[in-house]
Amino acid sequence: MNMDYSILYVADVGDSVAFYEKILGVKPVSASPGFAVFAMPSGNKLGLWLASDVKPPAPATVGGSEIGISVDTDEKVDMTASIWEKDGTTITQKPVTVPFGRTFTALDPDGHRVRVYCLAADRQ
Repeated sequence: MNMDYSILYVADVGDSVAFYEKILGVKPVSASPGFAVFAMPSGNKLGLWLASDVKPPAPATVGGSEIGISVDTDEKVDMTASIWEKDGTTITQKPVTVPFGRTFTALDPDGHRVRVYCLAADRQ
């Protein structure tokens, strides 16, 4: 088995596509008003599904999930946070060093958390 696909339920697929295009630096491989998919070089995929279209209906509300984006240096963590903040992305946790490494947290348009991190040398 290989877990390679995550789906976030969103209020507006277009708004979410615009956000993730900006932060991921790629365009979706498929997009419609109700669903979009991003394919990353790692092979992982991120789906954005219009919450009101989810079948069977999901009891969870929009927001409340977290995705992780790894970078290869602590400096890239800090630089990414600075760029995103200047672009208007809500940063909920400024760059900080924690036991697993350097990280910060931002919010997408639906309140899903986006964590950017660089693992500490002893965790790689």
